[in-house]
Amino acid sequence: SSQEREARIAELEAQVTELQKELGNGEDAQKIVSRHIKLLHRYNEAKDAAQIIIGKLAVHKQTTIRQIHEDYGLTDDA
Repeated sequence: SSQEREARIAELEAQVTELQKELGNGEDAQKIVSRHIKLLHRYNEAKDAAQIIIGKLAVHKQTTIRQIHEDYGLTDDA
């Protein structure tokens, strides 16, 4: 019905308003997503570099990368 549709629209508009408050006034969602993607890219590059160093340390100590992770308390947890 028309009333149900209007009620649903009002509900959705209220949700949009609430989400905009959480996001912040004047914040562009696309810019936020773009920034997060850039930060994730930098994080992954740093993680890759750390894994290379850990690999070299494992070779130097004549052990496995898994053992180096255990020795230094590194886990698979994010």
